[in-house]
Amino acid sequence: MCMDFLQNFDAEHKVEESVTWIRDWFDANGPKASAVIGLSGGKDSTIVAALLTRALGKERVVGVLMPNGEQKDIADSRRVVEELGIEAYVVNVNAGVEGIYSSIRNAEVLNSDKEGGSIGGALGKDSVINTPPRIRMATLYAIAQSLPNGGRVANTCNRSEDYVGYSTKYGDAAGDFSPCSDLTVTEMRLIGDTLGLPHDLIHKTPSDGLSGMSDEDKLGFTYDELDRYIFTGVLEDEEKRAKIDKLHKINLHKLQLMPMYKQNR
Repeated sequence: MCMDFLQNFDAEHKVEESVTWIRDWFDANGPKASAVIGLSGGKDSTIVAALLTRALGKERVVGVLMPNGEQKDIADSRRVVEELGIEAYVVNVNAGVEGIYSSIRNAEVLNSDKEGGSIGGALGKDSVINTPPRIRMATLYAIAQSLPNGGRVANTCNRSEDYVGYSTKYGDAAGDFSPCSDLTVTEMRLIGDTLGLPHDLIHKTPSDGLSGMSDEDKLGFTYDELDRYIFTGVLEDEEKRAKIDKLHKINLHKLQLMPMYKQNR
């Protein structure tokens, strides 16, 4: 059911707008190129892949499944491939991820009076969390640059997650073009339903697949609460409102171009 703040949202019209935008972007930035997209089996990558297929045809969409070792819901990603009829590759990124971890842990340390250097041979928690998505993005670009007519990497972020920084800089936050980053989670679900995609994929509980917790449990608020706050500025729970404001402020750097020193001329 559509929430009150989205009662005028026309999902069919947004689908057509998105499809037209994708076609126009490729006409200008890769008339013969394919769209390359990482498929997690979640709503965002499923919806973006469906929009790409509608815009470009299944022959110009390449899916990439990138489990890090074992992925319990990998079958969902395979379902998306079969549903859309697109070409896809399964690239297990575990060797690359573990290789980087091992190389850092065993790095030669120069000019440090601390045993093992400042990190002491131990990787930080955020490093362990964010390295896999960065390896996945590198994988997508490697495949894109190996295709006969070249490829353009799709970003699959949505507005809600971007608003609170729930993405990895230079990981899933990267890409060449972003069809859905101005659409909230609520809007994405409506679009997925309009596209006729499997209900259980579009509405399944989002999770990072690492912590054993849902995204909403980790964030401390629901996407319904977040989306309502984004559109209306209203959220009765002061603690949740303060947390959203804080996350938005400290993560704005993920949405901005790299700051650059400009010399006076």
